[in-house]
Amino acid sequence: MPLYELLSAERVAILVEPGDRNAVLETAARMLSEGSPLVTAALSAGLQEREKLASTAIGYGVAIPHGRSPLFESSRGVFLRLAQPVDFGASDGQPVDLVLAMAVPEHHVQQHLQLLAELAERFADAGFRERLRSAPNVAELSYRLLDHCRRSAA
Repeated sequence: MPLYELLSAERVAILVEPGDRNAVLETAARMLSEGSPLVTAALSAGLQEREKLASTAIGYGVAIPHGRSPLFESSRGVFLRLAQPVDFGASDGQPVDLVLAMAVPEHHVQQHLQLLAELAERFADAGFRERLRSAPNVAELSYRLLDHCRRSAA
């Protein structure tokens, strides 16, 4: 699944005061749920439980919090750039400033694993990470994240 199918411009944000890891996960859950308090609570709990198993930080200042959920029929994601990096317990010791959180339907086990592999590969690209970090505003961030990925897929 291409990144531009997972995300939408409405689910891309820059967090000026991200707080701690749990606050970032809560924000991601709220954006993934598109405002439903019950869905937000369920997603937040799921993302936090997943973090307790092992950090979803992949290094380079990037984390990919994720989980399967019976609440959705298709995968969805949210991208957050943090103005102040947050400790996600990354194995490389770097705090995280780029977060792509996602929820995948419970029955999409293989798709979930494929998405994680694709995202890890995309975010391993230093140039891609730098383009995201240097975007001056959320509109440009969204453009660099989504339109670049559309062109790459074509």
